[in-house]
Amino acid sequence: MSVSESSHAPTRDEQAAYWCITLAEGELEAAERAEFGVWIDDLANARALDEATAVWNATAELGETPELIGHRAAALESLQRVNGRRWARPISGGWRWAAGMAAMLAVVLLGTLFLRTATTEYRTGIGERRVAILADGSRLSLDADSVVRVRLLKERRELTLVRGRAKFDVAKDPLRPFAVTVGPRMVVATGTSFSVEMRREQMRVVLYEGRVAVLDTAGERPRPDHKRVNALAQGSAEMILTPGRELVAPLRRIGDARVTSADPVRSLAWESGQLSFDDEPLASAVAQVNRYARERIVIGDPRLADVRISGFFTAGDTGAFLDALAELSPARARRQGSEIVLRHE
Repeated sequence: MSVSESSHAPTRDEQAAYWCITLAEGELEAAERAEFGVWIDDLANARALDEATAVWNATAELGETPELIGHRAAALESLQRVNGRRWARPISGGWRWAAGMAAMLAVVLLGTLFLRTATTEYRTGIGERRVAILADGSRLSLDADSVVRVRLLKERRELTLVRGRAKFDVAKDPLRPFAVTVGPRMVVATGTSFSVEMRREQMRVVLYEGRVAVLDTAGERPRPDHKRVNALAQGSAEMILTPGRELVAPLRRIGDARVTSADPVRSLAWESGQLSFDDEPLASAVAQVNRYARERIVIGDPRLADVRISGFFTAGDTGAFLDALAELSPARARRQGSEIVLRHE
């Protein structure tokens, strides 16, 4: 049986995949630039290219998994084999052209699958801050020494704050709740701006704009699905926050949650490299300073834990923080090995 060779009429997505990978390979020749210019003038083509490019970039960002590396390499190899062939004219060896285009499209499809199912971990080290744009367009800002796990599904967006602090600027999507799990609670939004912090035995949620619902999910095993989350958010939420308010709650148990006024400037000082304390317990202040400290501070006397601290400090300037403690409190610092131990005077 023979296979006839005929020209292939690629779909818009295949064309977008071709141009996406062609552009990723380097500069276009003059004829290619002209052809691309005509193609991209079509608004639908431009949108398809945006989607293909987003997935192509995301597959690189999602990690060095062998599957993604292999498919990206295969797509580039196929591109090199078929480069110079175009859908605008009949070509010989059409089956080879189609195979190459199929490999390119497979990268886009595989990337979409990974974006929908894979868990991506964003983390920062001591003294490091990071901003990431998620595949749904949401913006994630991480404080130092923080970890957030992200899983974007078709029907919901699942995130977990493992440690530290993060701010979330959520892309609006009413049909896909954006849920951040912290211990026994879940913070749910559809499009808003808020931060979540794990601090000693507390979790803190500050809302800057929009609306969030804080849910008690301790008894939900497994975690509630998106329909349950939506129902909870609309009905039996433990707390509904409004802009300028902060929720402070125990990290390991349900109960004793309280809502207070929040100072947006102070609460976001960390984004500009500042630490702001307003009558903060020393134990809590030290935990925040340690996110930026190469030499870890340890409270060596329990009497110091509830000493109150106020003021602005430059993140990473441990010396200035210790000098202020020496002047304003009975705490005295002594270096012991790789740690700085605070003792009561």
